[in-house]
Amino acid sequence: MTVSSSRRSLKPSSAADSIRAGTRKSARSERKKVPVSESMISALIDLKRADEQGLVAQLTSQLRSLIATGRLGKGRTLPSSRRLASDLGVSRNTVTYAFEQLAAEGYLAASHGRRPVVTVDGGERIKGAVASGARSGKLRLSPWASSLKQADWPMSYQAPLKPLRPGHGDAREFPNEIWARCLRRSAVRAGKRELGVVNRARLREVLVHYLATSRGVRATADQIMILPSAQAALTLIAATVVAPGDEVWVEDPGYPGAAAAFRASGARVTGMILDEQGMQRMPGLAAPTLIFMTPSHQHPTGRLMSLARRTEFLGLSRPGKTWIVEDDYDGEFHYDSRPVPALQGIDAHGRVFYVGTFSKAMTSDIRLGYLVAPLALASTLEIAQRHMGLIAASHVQDGLAEFIADGHFLAHLRRMRRLYHARRDPLAEELERHLGGMLSVEVPSGGIQLVARLTRSRADQAMVKRLVATGVETRALSSLSLGRPRDHGLLLGFAAWRESEISAAVRTMATCF
Repeated sequence: MTVSSSRRSLKPSSAADSIRAGTRKSARSERKKVPVSESMISALIDLKRADEQGLVAQLTSQLRSLIATGRLGKGRTLPSSRRLASDLGVSRNTVTYAFEQLAAEGYLAASHGRRPVVTVDGGERIKGAVASGARSGKLRLSPWASSLKQADWPMSYQAPLKPLRPGHGDAREFPNEIWARCLRRSAVRAGKRELGVVNRARLREVLVHYLATSRGVRATADQIMILPSAQAALTLIAATVVAPGDEVWVEDPGYPGAAAAFRASGARVTGMILDEQGMQRMPGLAAPTLIFMTPSHQHPTGRLMSLARRTEFLGLSRPGKTWIVEDDYDGEFHYDSRPVPALQGIDAHGRVFYVGTFSKAMTSDIRLGYLVAPLALASTLEIAQRHMGLIAASHVQDGLAEFIADGHFLAHLRRMRRLYHARRDPLAEELERHLGGMLSVEVPSGGIQLVARLTRSRADQAMVKRLVATGVETRALSSLSLGRPRDHGLLLGFAAWRESEISAAVRTMATCF
């Protein structure tokens, strides 16, 4: 019998139609599910030829459901494949394949020459277990994963990008055609290489020169690891040098991703308060296993850590005992003076991990970060990187090496420094003009965002929610604190937004408040 798109052609028996109509009404009511007789099985199955699933998948799914809900109880013998195929108006192979799949899944016992038998005790026992799990809401999670619902990182409203979201450069100004040519040439080179042979050293060698001249970083290519993101670098460091229960110091307020990475390794994370020189050491505390800081542009305040403070923390660290992680997330952007050399460059004893990213200087979807490791840990970190699967795409690495070596990266940076500098001051001026009575603006010497502190209120998180509803995205300063917030204000991005967009966003803020 030929299968058609009509429901009737699949069920030729008018008697079966009558049974089917009654059983459908019963199924819709869902008041009581009772076992069905063998003659009614075909009436409970509804196959549609036009369905994208296909007949075999539909039949398998519907039989599985009948067993799981107890309509076909344990020990129930099903019709033969020939009989069920005739009743349904499908080929015998369709039924055979469905029986074989259910037998493989453990729902049926089937053997040659015998009709299949249901082997699963479904019904109320299965439903009760599912309902019990749904009511309890308890899933087996690690302590770290259980705390994620209380975290405000990353922001839950992060898509799509809206003014004045912090942490982003202007992707519209990126030289996409040049970047695409670099990637295409990289793909061609990859196709000509021997299978499995990848030149991973090229980008690292290019970075050695770039970091030395631009940030004062001292390293060899063997110390540099290319990762999918700066966050991946923090995860790698935490997994390598932090054991459960170890003490880790971070800035407070600070970058939430750092605390997230170290807590995932079981660390006890302690926030260090800030002053005008950046992170302060709290008196009386013994040196921790690791210290995380953003000395060039403190996240989120933009403050520059003084040389005296840098020296103090370097004196506190000891190789193998206390390590320092320097996150230079937007160190390419300085406007009012020459960039201050990286902390790593004045470390004479190999105590500092230097972490950087291309997502701020290029575009956020580049998804490449890098880590300059202390020489003593470089080989261990490379093995750990492989074990954790934190590998960046080779063709993107090769394309980026060409982009930097040919001068495109530095040309783009020079242009973006001028552009972002020209956007920072208008944002500060607009905030002073429209919201000067509510906000006190701290203008950073560099970076891609600024802090506006509340002068009359502490309800920065409520303000952020109101602003998001109007199409303006900011970050509450209090949400970046580890404990009880000492700072209340808004973190506002300026780099990604043109002057007209900045002006419109600030006017919206003024109307909202």
